[in-house]
Amino acid sequence: MRKVRGTMLFLMTLVLLAAMIGCSSNSGGGSASASENGASTSEGAASEDSAKDFKVGLLTGVAGLGDRSFNDLANEGALKAEEELGIELKVVEPGELAAAEGLLRDLANAGNELIIAVGFDMVEPLTVVAGEFPDKEFAVIDATIDLPNVRSLVFKEHEASFLVGALAAMMSETKQIGAVPAMDVPFLNRFTKAYEQGAQYIDPSVKVSIQPIASDSTGFNDPGKMKNIALSMYDQGIDVIYPVAGGSGTGLFEAAKEQNKYAFGVNSDQDYMAEGLVLASMMKRVDVAVFDTIKSFTEDKFEPGIMEYGLANEGVGLSEMKYTKDLIGEEKIAKLEELKQEIIDGNIKVIDVTAQ
Repeated sequence: MRKVRGTMLFLMTLVLLAAMIGCSSNSGGGSASASENGASTSEGAASEDSAKDFKVGLLTGVAGLGDRSFNDLANEGALKAEEELGIELKVVEPGELAAAEGLLRDLANAGNELIIAVGFDMVEPLTVVAGEFPDKEFAVIDATIDLPNVRSLVFKEHEASFLVGALAAMMSETKQIGAVPAMDVPFLNRFTKAYEQGAQYIDPSVKVSIQPIASDSTGFNDPGKMKNIALSMYDQGIDVIYPVAGGSGTGLFEAAKEQNKYAFGVNSDQDYMAEGLVLASMMKRVDVAVFDTIKSFTEDKFEPGIMEYGLANEGVGLSEMKYTKDLIGEEKIAKLEELKQEIIDGNIKVIDVTAQ
């Protein structure tokens, strides 16, 4: 009996082993096929929906959307990413600087994996929040923050502002030109000092007057005060004005039309806002920087550190002067191209007050 039981146990063991080997073989073949099919399916889904799981938050500067300047440009870049990359986008306008830190924190808590803040005055709130959320990625426009999860998007505005000043000097009949920054801070002085340098490079006798709008960030959103300053400047004999004040620039264009005097645009192409009177706009491709940053994040290529945009990589420059080409003339436009190349080649050293 013991012998029969032993034989039966032995046979049962063989059957079980055979079954296990068969299952293993079938499972292996089946899972390999499923794995290949699954990989193909998941890769296909990833290629179609690669960025749809990414949530991106954008906090505008205090002036908010509708400034027809750097806030609108940042939003355009983000909207392009939403359309082309399929990200989920949340745009928030702070209204006042004091609200920025809380809103950045809200964006992080809401599951946004990349958060972009617009403006040099976002340094303090973003530094705090980026430190609280080391697992999130952040970017800041127009400032530098030295943290391992922050990308700083900075522009060589001074290079293009030099060209604006040169053109102002070439077009001024009174040899008096002006600039109106939002406030008196090094970042905005970077524009105005280079503007003055460019003008005096063309003609050392040109007088440059600079008058800030305010002592704080409200100067970015006060077109009424900008208009009053511009009208006063025009009345004093200044015949070309460069605005460095975001949404306040619309006040300058109103004044230019009333006085039939020249102005410049800033950040975006604002030539159309006073056709034939806005000589050119200092272009600052914030939209490109924002889109590139979001794209790098969705492709897992996001890196912290400083990303610079200047004349050499077309991150800054002058508009096409659609309405003023004939007015300015080929000779002056050719001179601007010559100056641009001299700056790129390093033969003209443009003053950067933030580097001193």
